[in-house]
Amino acid sequence: MSVLLILAVDTSGKTASCAVMQDGLLLGSRMIYTARAHSQILLPMVKSLLADTGHTVQAVDLFAAANGPGSYTGLRIGIAAVQALGFAGGKQCAGISSLEGLAWNNCGHAGILCACLKARLDLCYCAFFESDGETVTRLTDDKVLHAADIAGQIEAYGSGVTVAGDGIETLREVCADIRSAPAHLLHQSACGIVLAAMHTTPVQPDQLGVSYLQAVKIG
Repeated sequence: MSVLLILAVDTSGKTASCAVMQDGLLLGSRMIYTARAHSQILLPMVKSLLADTGHTVQAVDLFAAANGPGSYTGLRIGIAAVQALGFAGGKQCAGISSLEGLAWNNCGHAGILCACLKARLDLCYCAFFESDGETVTRLTDDKVLHAADIAGQIEAYGSGVTVAGDGIETLREVCADIRSAPAHLLHQSACGIVLAAMHTTPVQPDQLGVSYLQAVKIG
């Protein structure tokens, strides 16, 4: 399938965002760090972005959304919105790991990337990736791990590991020497989701679902 125009959303955390890409060119994006419900701002933000980039919802070839891990309510809002748009236009969808989206958002940094989102207590959602400066390769599955275990894996990979995601604050409680992604790339963003969507197999809207990792107490 040759995808020309992709619309992506990410509602997995405190930021709500959307992005539009055409033929590999990022046409525009919106991101708001807000305490308001994502359901209040997501669709108006999408409509505004499409209008500003000169496109309509009907012109979109593929709809993509972060499908977890992350905020239970936020993820369901994003997935439901993308499913509705896909059903309405008869278009396919893509569900992208929130952690993979974080990695793709930082793909310009060559080296090992640790995508890390706070879960509960000292637990974090985590996965490791490697970037060559343009594309991202997954090294581990998405997991729920204690911060100390993640810090141990970072140490094992050696110097130069970049950490993205709000889990970095939890990691710093057990390891002060953590390299952070720059502030504008630290949190989840639909820019990473839209990049990852270019490298995934699309599905029908009714096949799209939320992927939850259980942040139960382990160990």
